[in-house]
Order: sequence, then structure tokens, then C-alpha cells
Amino acid sequence: MTTFNPQNGTINRQWVLASRPVGAPALSNFNFLESEKPTPKQGEVLLRTVYLSLDPYMRGRMSDAKSYAEPVGINEVMVGGTVCRVEASHHPDYEIGEWVVAYSGWQDYSISDGSGLLKLGKAPAKPSYALGVMGMPGLTAYMGLLDIGQPQAGETVVVAAATGAVGSLVGQIAKLKGCKVIGIAGGEEKCRSAVEDLGFDACIDHKSPDLAEQLAKTCDKGIDVYFENVGGKVFDAVLPLLNPSARVPLCGLISQYNATELPKGPDRMPMLMGTLLVKRIKMQGFIVFDDYGHRYNEFSQDMMQWLQEGKITYREDLVEGLENAVESFIGLLDGKNFGKLVIKVGPDEL
Repeated sequence: MTTFNPQNGTINRQWVLASRPVGAPALSNFNFLESEKPTPKQGEVLLRTVYLSLDPYMRGRMSDAKSYAEPVGINEVMVGGTVCRVEASHHPDYEIGEWVVAYSGWQDYSISDGSGLLKLGKAPAKPSYALGVMGMPGLTAYMGLLDIGQPQAGETVVVAAATGAVGSLVGQIAKLKGCKVIGIAGGEEKCRSAVEDLGFDACIDHKSPDLAEQLAKTCDKGIDVYFENVGGKVFDAVLPLLNPSARVPLCGLISQYNATELPKGPDRMPMLMGTLLVKRIKMQGFIVFDDYGHRYNEFSQDMMQWLQEGKITYREDLVEGLENAVESFIGLLDGKNFGKLVIKVGPDEL
């Protein structure tokens, strides 16, 4: 596999989906191709990818099961949010050198007519933040917690995948709203970081055999808001602790994305439905840009202010090289990342 060479800017490297994964994705499900760099026509711009966001939702795009978005086609470039620089422009609204947020996927170069691009200017301080704390994960955390979860001061908020791109922000926003915040994460290091770096009141290792017992002891007054990123045994531990009128923003179910069959054991549906009914619990799924894209400015104003005031801590897991995207994505689904996973595809400079 070739690495990016700015001196030889004629090649466009691409990761394409070669086959649909059954269970966990493998390197064999992808092909790393090289083609000629595209040329923009009148009204178009040539974008060079600098940063690529890797996110759990991409696993769903690899499946052709019915969902809220079309799947990636076989032999098509994998989708993904990107931060790019305009390398050539035949569009009146874009100048060479500008930074933009795009959705150009796992490749070096792409062509755009300007639709859907978000300008970042010519010299953004931290352009990759537009894929994380100031982008989709940040908007997801903010709207899911505040609009669906509606936390009130003094309530107990539990967040799964607590040190991930979304969960880490959910917990910190909940603390800003005066809540007791309990995280659930994988491993001692992540749990320690949730408390010491992010300011959570406690964090429990989901790998612990007594997860349910620890959670019940820590949440001695029950759970008022549970931000769901994981599903599986974590939700099994949370469900009995939900208080009357609890709210459950349903953001993701990463523990189930590679599943090929229903989990073994008793049918949990009657208990779930009964709990929702008797305790009058609100559980709501959401697709962030479909449901809240029109409220981005509201989010960005608050988040930018919190960052400037030092009230939000943000961590990136930056991996060098597009050639490492598949391996990094496989690790993401296994919880190996620590913070927002971003691939540095090419140099910042033109």
C-alpha cells in the first residue's frame, strides 16, 4: 500500500467495499485501489482530504439491510465525513486553499459542486475538530442529551462508551447542567480518565463480572437519564435501575453491530416493555442530522463557548495514513480507540 506523497499528486488512493461483512469486518472485505486524480469541471472544486472521520455508524453502511440511509455499494468508496482543502476551483464561491467539511469518504481526492460543503475558512485553528467536538459527534451528544434526555440539576445521568467521541461529551455536558454523572467504559485506563480528565463522578468497567452490582451501588438513587451507545449487557444492567419518568436517548448499539443472530438467553422484550409502561419511561432513537441538522448553530455557539472557557475536555485518537483506515475501523468496533478516531490522510499544506 502506498502512503500519500505530496510530490506526486496524480494518484487518488481509495478504500472500496469489496464484500459485505458477516459478523466483524475484516481486511478482506475491502480493496485498496489507486486511480488517477479527478479533474474538476466548470462549477466544481477538487478537494484533497486531510482528515477522515471513522465512526461506528459506518458498520451499518456496509450492510444492505433496510436502514435510514442507503448502503455503500460493492466496489464503491467507503463513506465518511472529511475535512479537506480546496486544491483546484472552477466554482465562484470557493477559493484554492480554503478548508471545508465534506462527506467525501475514504479517499485522497474528490469532486464537489459545492453542495453540502461547510466552509472553515483559510486558517482554522484546529480543523479536525470539525469532525468531532464541533461536528457530528458533538451535535449528537448535545441534542441527544439536552433535547431527548432533558437532564435536570441533581439527577443521575449514566452514559455508556463514556470516553468515546459522543459519550465523553455527553457526560461533561451533563455535569455542566448540575447532574451526577456515571460513566461505563472498557478498561481501568478509560474509567480513570473519565473521572480524572472528564470530571465524571464515577466510571464502571463494563468488563467487570459484577457490572450490574457495581452500577446499582453507585446509582443508589436510580437512573434518571441513560444515554445509550452500547446495548447488550450494559443495557441489561441499566434497565432495572431506571427511575419513573426516566429518559433514554438511543444513539447507538455498538455491541450489536457485528452480531449475526439474536443474543442467547431469555426473551428480554416482555421485561423491557413492562418497564417502559409501568415506569412511564421515554426511549427515543434519533438520527442527528435528519432530526437536528437545522439546530447546528445553537449547538455550535454553546460548544464553542464551553471550549473557550475550558469547560469541555476533548481528546482525539489521531492515526496517520489512509492505508491504516480499515485496521483502525476494526479496532473502533472493538473499543480500541481512546477518544474521537480520526485518520490523518494527507498534509495540512497545499
